[in-house]
Amino acid sequence: MSRYGLRIALIAGEHSGDQLGFKLMQALRAAAPVPVDFVGVGGERMEAEGLHSHFPLADIAVMGFAPVIRKLPTLLRRIRAAASAVIAAEPDALVIIDSPDFTHRVAKLVRRARPKLPIIDYVSPSVWAWRQGRAKRMRAYTDHVLALLPFEPEAHRRLGGPACTYVGHPLIERLDELRPDGAEQARRAGPGPVVLVLPGSRRSEIRRLSADFGAALGLLAKEGHAFEPVLPAVPHLIDEIRSHVARWPVQPRIVEGEAAKLSAFREARVALAASGTVTLELALAGVPTVVAYRVAPFETWLKYVIKVPSIVLPNLILGHNAVPEFIQHDCTPERLAAALAPLLGEGEVRAAQVAAFAKLAGLMRLEAGEMPSGRAAAIVLALAGRTRGT
Repeated sequence: MSRYGLRIALIAGEHSGDQLGFKLMQALRAAAPVPVDFVGVGGERMEAEGLHSHFPLADIAVMGFAPVIRKLPTLLRRIRAAASAVIAAEPDALVIIDSPDFTHRVAKLVRRARPKLPIIDYVSPSVWAWRQGRAKRMRAYTDHVLALLPFEPEAHRRLGGPACTYVGHPLIERLDELRPDGAEQARRAGPGPVVLVLPGSRRSEIRRLSADFGAALGLLAKEGHAFEPVLPAVPHLIDEIRSHVARWPVQPRIVEGEAAKLSAFREARVALAASGTVTLELALAGVPTVVAYRVAPFETWLKYVIKVPSIVLPNLILGHNAVPEFIQHDCTPERLAAALAPLLGEGEVRAAQVAAFAKLAGLMRLEAGEMPSGRAAAIVLALAGRTRGT
């Protein structure tokens, strides 16, 4: 490759990484003073930006213990192949994107072969929640962490991890899509309000939470609350979702697609949601929420190793439990309905969540005009330039 250009290696492991990766590629091209080309592994969005992925993401994007075991030989081969491709390409920097079980193994192999190559981790592993020793171990193969959550730099400092900078969560680039306009705000405040129902984006979550969510809605209706339940469905699980909600005492309106989901978020007055990134979307949309979660019986050991006071992202960012959460045996229709009821009307309980969400948006905000991908690109370029002596 000509030394008048810049070569960046990118390794993503699943769809969410592909989304971050293509925006980073765009930001790198916009900010770099020289042409940039890319090598590595990514999905459709990254390939559309010019990355020739060494193999499809479907080969490695697996979740759960059993699927990982079944694909273990393929995963090990792909780890070695990805590392070899990066080493052979002689890039100016390597960016690993999320999926630590895959991307960190690639980074370790690359570090052994190219000890001076800057390695940047885009999305911190949850070292603040469990396996905290990972933070210190990351220093052997990671030069900088690009954090999506504002409390993560302090967590890495406390745990002895690599240098870490908050670059912003991609959701803050979408605030205009999440916030209601005048008509949507009127719908949010009007009679018969929308109650969002979000039982999860995985089959296991829907299976474990669906009955309790449906029964909670039934209790609210029985108590005389008038509302319209709306369930934004993950397209590939639509049939399973319909099968479950057919047994609910109150039938929700099921909507499909990102545009319909965002429209429902902008109109909703309250939400009942499974724990996950969706709770952050709801908080930034200003929708007071009740969160629930169940794990399989054999996973209950996690409560002994998770080191955080909440599993709800907005609570962790705020530093206090503004959003009520009901986990495992506490997740009952009665408790969910009792927590939702005061959020439907006006009062201190609802006002407290709305105020907390306004504070959260401030904590996550970047400087005027800054975007997460742009801030991330600046750090990558600085480290890549340091390697080349520029």
